[in-house]
Amino acid sequence: MKRHVDTIIIHCSATPEGKRLEPAALVKMHRKRGFNGCGYHFYIRRTGEICDMRPVERIGAHCKGHNEGSIGICYEGGLDIKGNPKDTRTAEQKKALKYLIMTLKKEFPIKEIAGHRDFSPDLNGNGTVEPEEWIKECPCFDVKAEGY
Repeated sequence: MKRHVDTIIIHCSATPEGKRLEPAALVKMHRKRGFNGCGYHFYIRRTGEICDMRPVERIGAHCKGHNEGSIGICYEGGLDIKGNPKDTRTAEQKKALKYLIMTLKKEFPIKEIAGHRDFSPDLNGNGTVEPEEWIKECPCFDVKAEGY
């Protein structure tokens, strides 16, 4: 059974530059948080490898309040060596992300593609989630500005 999906939410793994986070370690981290497996549907390694983490038929566990109609994509990285937020995507990851989004758009009626931070609450009620309202920086780049 195919579920209704119209949103793609991009995440980072909050892994510092120079460090690796294996897919199995990501699953383990999510299980520790009480999820039944990885909460993301896809994980993009620094090499550009796209790992299937959760069947898209299953609701994700990646963006509280927005999992029902969305697909979660996470890229390995998102922090500089000191642990500060930074867009650490490699050229291979950028290429893989574009390819994956293009593929998903053919399969689902995607209306919105945004970063995890874009789903933070609009605290001042002006209709826009500004940087000072972000709960977290994830995915550490402006998804909408990239024009997906």
